[in-house]
Amino acid sequence: MSLAELIDKAKEYLLPEKIALVEDAYKFAAKAHEGQVRKSGDAYIEHPLQVALTLAELQLDASALAAALLHDVPENCGIPVSELEAKFGSEVSKLVDGTTKLGKLSLHAPTAATRGSQAESLRKMLVAMAEDLRVVFIKLADRLHNMRTLSALTPEMQRNIAQETLEIYAPLAHRLGIWELKWQLEDLSFRYLEPEEYHQVANLIAARRAQREKFIAQVIKMLEGEFERAGLRAEISGRPKHIYSIYQKMERYAAQDKHFDDIHDLLALRILVGSVPDCYNVLGVIHSLWRPLPGEFDDFIANPKPNGYQSLHTVVMCLGTIPLEVQIRTRDMHHIAEYGVAAHWRYKEGEKEDMHFEERIAWLRQLIDWHRELSGAEEFLESVKTDIFIDQVFVYTPKGEIKDLPKGSTPLDFAYRVHTELGHRCIGAKVNGKLVPHNYQLNNGDVVEIVSAKGDKGPSRDWLNPHLGYIKTSHAREKIRQWFKRQERAENIERGRELLEKEMRHLGIRSSEREELAKLFKYDSLDDFLAAIGYGGISTHQVAVKLSAQEEPPPVKAEAAPPKPPESAIRVLGVGNLVTHLAQCCRPLPGDKIIGYVTRSRGVTIHRQDCYNVVHEDEKERLVAVEWGQTDSLYPVNIQVEAWDRVGLIRDITTIVAEEGINIASVSSVHHDDHTVAEYFTLQTKDLAQLSRLMAKIDGIRGVIGVSRVGDEATIKPKPST
Repeated sequence: MSLAELIDKAKEYLLPEKIALVEDAYKFAAKAHEGQVRKSGDAYIEHPLQVALTLAELQLDASALAAALLHDVPENCGIPVSELEAKFGSEVSKLVDGTTKLGKLSLHAPTAATRGSQAESLRKMLVAMAEDLRVVFIKLADRLHNMRTLSALTPEMQRNIAQETLEIYAPLAHRLGIWELKWQLEDLSFRYLEPEEYHQVANLIAARRAQREKFIAQVIKMLEGEFERAGLRAEISGRPKHIYSIYQKMERYAAQDKHFDDIHDLLALRILVGSVPDCYNVLGVIHSLWRPLPGEFDDFIANPKPNGYQSLHTVVMCLGTIPLEVQIRTRDMHHIAEYGVAAHWRYKEGEKEDMHFEERIAWLRQLIDWHRELSGAEEFLESVKTDIFIDQVFVYTPKGEIKDLPKGSTPLDFAYRVHTELGHRCIGAKVNGKLVPHNYQLNNGDVVEIVSAKGDKGPSRDWLNPHLGYIKTSHAREKIRQWFKRQERAENIERGRELLEKEMRHLGIRSSEREELAKLFKYDSLDDFLAAIGYGGISTHQVAVKLSAQEEPPPVKAEAAPPKPPESAIRVLGVGNLVTHLAQCCRPLPGDKIIGYVTRSRGVTIHRQDCYNVVHEDEKERLVAVEWGQTDSLYPVNIQVEAWDRVGLIRDITTIVAEEGINIASVSSVHHDDHTVAEYFTLQTKDLAQLSRLMAKIDGIRGVIGVSRVGDEATIKPKPST
């Protein structure tokens, strides 16, 4: 690429005197980077030139283009920012300095240490955004060009950078409404993270391209005639669907037993008109011509998305049986849809006042305020990913104020969004005038009224239980944690001990292993660990997940192979391939600490380390070290449910088991004289984390006294009469 291409693009919207600044910045950067070469083999100046061209396509101002050309000069050439300020002015130098200070997000596997570094870099980025959004436009354009040249790096670096791009940069572009950058970042990330799936989707699209293009041309010709008769002037074009978006839809459809051919918006039209009334007139013409599909209409003109996106979306049965998605918007709406907040930037220079600009980045200001209170790096990353970088729903207060929340949010999330104290004192909620449970998932357009206690009242610890679904947002979760953290330390320790012991009983872990668990979570003091569980800083589910992670290596993508029995997931350390069998007495699961026993005729039998038969084994020399490998197999496990006997108990338990996707191999019951019953289940589960989640849900069923994991050696016998 040459400077001439950049200048030609910039001349489309910049005044001649502004072009001079861009040319001077290029000459300075070219001289500073002279002799430097990127890993791709290109001259280094190619990178800042491509970044600047991306910003020119977004029609950013001359200062942003100059800063893009100079953004690597301080770090790579040793030229201080003060020298840039003297030559190019304070505005350009501040943008360069802001971009440089963001640094590079971690390019390694997400360990606890790198998560902290990544969170700090992300925090800097969001603060920089609040001060000057152009800094992040430069950063997004910089990442886009890096993704385009990713093939020059090692496979490990490719995957790490692609994963970070998919988790942070693409959602950030989406939240800022910059569709043009979002879809490119997603597709490039997908290509390196899942190359086989990427090429499969690309081939499916390419196989029917000619057929689709012929169909779209036929539809466009029909619509042009209809619009001419109705006196409407419109630009009609086919709308390309990007690969990652199609893959996501294929995954959702596969779960519903649907096929690639069922995806509606593979065939799509975009219609641009001159005014909002024309949008609705075009919609009327289309709906009179073809039958609209129920539930497939969205009016984002009357209800814009938080990033400012406006359009009408509808799906119609076109030419008989072919579903066709149509987007209808004005040309101004289209410009904003492609370039998001960047489309408003030139108004900040005084050309024209944009009353909606501040509203569209209000979420960012609010985010900065919230996260001054967050206690740690992981909480911050969790909050950004859940509260900001996912789809939103729009709900109303009783007074008609709109609140946007992440999809899946509950009335409790709404209460904490309105005010922390309202959340603490929430005792119920009405949605559209009807009482709903705390874990009701809010929908677009719901009117939410919170019923609150008059006196002092604190939140319930159950609200923090991820299995119960009471809260979705990390903002609400952090407020609840802070409330419990302020309570007496002794009370938190005692509560934490109760919760941990209950979970350890669920999982069949000895109480003596509490100190080891504390060390797994980087706590030197057991009391500090218990207190963290007590105030909700650590959930019992995290304990199960941590145990599973300790025993399992990172997932490795393997070639398709026929299913193997569970035993293939065991590795005998220091020995070649040996036949292994899971012991029936203790039935270990991935996440359990295990040991092997060398038998005389059946290879190695795998036991839990605390199994009675292992502890009391006389021939210790026959015990060998083993570890879990990677597998998709299911493992049998026995659990016992103690409950008050009632009609429908088994139905309630089996419903929850089915919802978790767990198979029941066998079930038996023992009824006691005191109107209680012991239900024994043999389940087929993946690991401790899945078992923990299931047992927590069973524990919440009406009438259940307790749930515990048992071995085959457990004797099932009637409880003595009292």
